[in-house]
Amino acid sequence: MAKDFYGELKLGILGGGQLGRMLIQEAINFNVNVHVLDPDKNAPCRNLCNHFAHGALDDFDTVYAFGKGLDMVTIEIEKVNVDALEKLEEEGVVVYPQSRVIRLIQDKGLQKQFFKQNDIPTAPFQLISSKENLANTAITLPYIQKLRKDGYDGRGVKKIVNQSDIGTAFEAPSLIEQWIDFEKELAIIVSRNDNGDVAVFPCVEMEFNPEANLVEFLISPSTLPFETQQRAELLAKKIAEDLQIVGLLAVELFLTREGQLLVNELAPRPHNSGHQSIEGNFTSQFAQHLRAIFNLAPGSTAIRSNAIMVNLLGEAGHEGLARYEGIEEILAMEGVYLHLYGKKFTKPFRKMGHVCIINEDRERAILIAREVQQTLKVVT
Repeated sequence: MAKDFYGELKLGILGGGQLGRMLIQEAINFNVNVHVLDPDKNAPCRNLCNHFAHGALDDFDTVYAFGKGLDMVTIEIEKVNVDALEKLEEEGVVVYPQSRVIRLIQDKGLQKQFFKQNDIPTAPFQLISSKENLANTAITLPYIQKLRKDGYDGRGVKKIVNQSDIGTAFEAPSLIEQWIDFEKELAIIVSRNDNGDVAVFPCVEMEFNPEANLVEFLISPSTLPFETQQRAELLAKKIAEDLQIVGLLAVELFLTREGQLLVNELAPRPHNSGHQSIEGNFTSQFAQHLRAIFNLAPGSTAIRSNAIMVNLLGEAGHEGLARYEGIEEILAMEGVYLHLYGKKFTKPFRKMGHVCIINEDRERAILIAREVQQTLKVVT
């Protein structure tokens, strides 16, 4: 960047949720002037940034006006107006990840076609324009239906097991993909700067909440064979280079029972699967994203210690002002680090915070994390 980091660089973040909040916490170390746009007037970033704008992320005029006076714009969520970002790019505002990358990743159908065109292994799939197309498909039951657009945090995904499920399928353009009998779900965070320097965080293993389809428990590092982890890391690096992305990219994968790696989905931003890096790695995913978009050398992705991340989700049956039970108990435990996201209201399965557990003994870290899961609750 032409400007230095002594308070001159104006960085805009589209989205003021927890990812933006943690990005700001890291941006303070660079002395960057941070502006945030979010549709929630009480967004977690509101009181942490230099300037907060209240407005819709998918509205052209709002996004364009927000970015016009800034040096650089980045995102913490993909659901943004890409046309406005393209216009800002044309007028000299740096947008990372690039608008073309965001446009591709906004559409799961385009993602799948990108995988196919670049020989990236993924589950067999078929694009469909409406629910009526499900009557005659090349993919046999059972399969997964995903909305092409606007699906996130477990939304926009249905499992179609039999013919009767087709009646409740999504009407909008979507894709169906073969149901994968996987052994593990994995994730890798990779960064790339404008010089083409690529850095890959070690592979992590994820557990999902079966009801909400959200990451609930993450283990770093993976204990899979070195060869499997190496294949996953090379695959993530290939995707970043094929995309020519600048910034951070989260790559979610399935490991099948036959040992095959299949790419599930991409996210061009800091991601839930990288939160453990704040305490568990020499460089956090948030610092790495800033290094990448500022075209600085990537930081070391090496692991400091075994790290377990527990997502803190709103309890079922509780909706309203958030209250946290068990904080005193979990903070008395060894190696426990609490991150609350500053959200005033809770609702079932809303991401309210996360906890990272660090321990040189992997099994001990997992046991403490399970205890944290049982003890810490978000209620009303």
